[in-house]
Amino acid sequence: MNLDQLKYPIGKFEWVVGLSQEALKKQIQTLRSFPRELTELVTPISDDMLQKRYRPDGWTIAQVVHHIADSHSHSYLRCKHAILEDTPDIKDYNEDDWANLTDGSSIDIQPSLLMIQGIHLRWAMFLEQLKETDFKKTYFHPQRGKHYPLDTTTALYAWHCKHHLAHIKSTLLQPYE
Repeated sequence: MNLDQLKYPIGKFEWVVGLSQEALKKQIQTLRSFPRELTELVTPISDDMLQKRYRPDGWTIAQVVHHIADSHSHSYLRCKHAILEDTPDIKDYNEDDWANLTDGSSIDIQPSLLMIQGIHLRWAMFLEQLKETDFKKTYFHPQRGKHYPLDTTTALYAWHCKHHLAHIKSTLLQPYE
């Protein structure tokens, strides 16, 4: 398997705008069900296996779980800012730096699983009450010079859930390290 397949086991995210209400419901359902799927996948994993990587220079399974908690926390808050402010600039962060902090590289994934469970419950509840016009509201990512509509963001993070589940599954089948 080549490096791109290891990095993007389900393919790269395809930018979408103007999702139908039905498509948005499916994306939100992915966000709602993700914590259960992730917990069921990682709970039986041994500490040794949690330290395995999905690709050369990639994160360990534990780091992936911590990354999801960090990333999805940021996204949930960005969505709320987009609703409450007029096209807010968001703050970026270096994912690798965060993954290498003590809490981001710890073998204890339970705190992150709890965060993910709570964030996703609230995030889905928040998104489900939005009006169709709300999903057109955006935040601005200054480092990327790009506006992110909330419908696109919802689809991006539904993809992100599947993307990292695939990383973990591939590691369980054939760990890199």
